[in-house]
Amino acid sequence: MTGPVALRLSVTDRCDLGCCYCLPPGGVLRRPRSEILSFEEIARFVRAVGGEFGLSKVRLTGGEPLARRGLAGLVAMLAGEGAPDLALTTNGQRLAAMALPLRRAGLRRVNVSLDSLDPATYAAISGGGDVRAVLAGIDAALAAGLVPVKLNAVVLRGVNDGGAVGLARFALERGCQVRFLELMPIGPARAFHAERFVPAAEVRARLAEAFALRALPHGPGQSSREFLADDGAGRRGTVGFIAPETERFCAGCRRLRLTSTGQVIACLARGQGALVREFLRDDSDSCRRGLVRAVAAALGAKRVRAGFRTPRPMVAVGG
Repeated sequence: MTGPVALRLSVTDRCDLGCCYCLPPGGVLRRPRSEILSFEEIARFVRAVGGEFGLSKVRLTGGEPLARRGLAGLVAMLAGEGAPDLALTTNGQRLAAMALPLRRAGLRRVNVSLDSLDPATYAAISGGGDVRAVLAGIDAALAAGLVPVKLNAVVLRGVNDGGAVGLARFALERGCQVRFLELMPIGPARAFHAERFVPAAEVRARLAEAFALRALPHGPGQSSREFLADDGAGRRGTVGFIAPETERFCAGCRRLRLTSTGQVIACLARGQGALVREFLRDDSDSCRRGLVRAVAAALGAKRVRAGFRTPRPMVAVGG
């Protein structure tokens, strides 16, 4: 497989929420500060990968990336490097205050996790989060020009699956895009995956009863299968379905994750990879060559997966 790389950079494995499918009940081991990559080291990684393999997009993730102090500084650093399609995935709890500074620093767009519009359901899924803060963050992102704002909802049977149509209507009314994600058997979700899993085709069928859906072109390796949704009242927008279980998108995948502790992960389903932190600690030619070799090996090992075998929770891998 060839082509530019889509980078997902985890800047922290800490989060201010405790989503039931992401964060284990006991939390995750807090890493010493010395193990966490600095902004300069993250930028060095982006520079090396971009120079050697080319980049299609760069996304900042966590944990919760807005929990990392001074994040706008990293955004400005990466924007100055010419990072393409520079975006951020967030739970939205802190977005209202940070949307404009991030946009001014060079951020292009945001993906916001929004599993339910109902305050009680949202709080139950997220471990006590305030959906009002997320809605305020979405409004602030739109006002700041961080568009398109993409809303991500993990669908759980008997929990929030009944709210899919309402969430799609909300997205169309706000001018946002929405993607519905299948639950993955990673971390704490393993324990209830069989009980709560909803296939993307089922969610799509529910939406087709409320909207006219027209399939949009789907490129190789694209994770989201997207449709133009028309509500019949003059509102149109994009809805997508990310189905790693039932509609796998391994073929053509060029995603690469860098964890906050400097591990390169080529496949979310495996969740293991090469530790490259020492290669990022200085800018010598030998370190750069070592880094490039590690990235090339990770990309070269990509293949259609058999199943999910990652031992790490999502919060420690990066979404």
